[in-house]
Amino acid sequence: MAQRFGWMAEQYLQSYDTNFFMNHINTIIFDLGGVLIDWNPEYLYKKIFSNEKDMHFFLENICTKEWNEQQDAGYPIKQATSDLVKKYPKYINEINAYYTRWREMFGDHDEHSVSILQKLYKEKKYRLLALTNWSAETFYHAKEFYPFLDYFEGIVVSGDEKLKKPDYNFYQVLLDRYNVNASEAVFIDDAFINIEAANDLDFHTIHFLSASQMETDLKNIDVI
Repeated sequence: MAQRFGWMAEQYLQSYDTNFFMNHINTIIFDLGGVLIDWNPEYLYKKIFSNEKDMHFFLENICTKEWNEQQDAGYPIKQATSDLVKKYPKYINEINAYYTRWREMFGDHDEHSVSILQKLYKEKKYRLLALTNWSAETFYHAKEFYPFLDYFEGIVVSGDEKLKKPDYNFYQVLLDRYNVNASEAVFIDDAFINIEAANDLDFHTIHFLSASQMETDLKNIDVI
């Protein structure tokens, strides 16, 4: 049975020998946004709206998280933008900015998280893969800004597959493409709904809350 680390790690490790994990885990799978890369639409829209109340209304009711996730799953950006402008013509400029100025939604990378990834890469003990919800129309341009993404043997992008987390089929794409056994892999993600899906598929999981917490959980299972 897959184990979930994070706030429950200590309880599990009282019952399970860490040597079990050390001997059986051979793959570490990272989410990207929220774990390694800082992404937040507010970084852009704070420049566009004069007050936060209007900004929050826009992001909660117009260019919503759910709307963005459709593009993560492969819906064409041009069509998505056109659809929304027709629905909310008053916000034509603000809607168009979402994907014409998407680079401004990115902060820096998480240096601590990236240092952990780099350590794993240099030690060459584990396969490193990534599973990300990200539009294929922007991912490959953004990849140029984050050279540490080259540490991964492979990155499975939702926009390419027309699937996204937490759909079990999206995880299965990675398992099949890279010949990974879920019970021999640790999956790291900041979204708990994605962690729950991974647990259902028999991955070992770490619910990312901070780089320090992730590092502790990886140490607890003798991965680093």
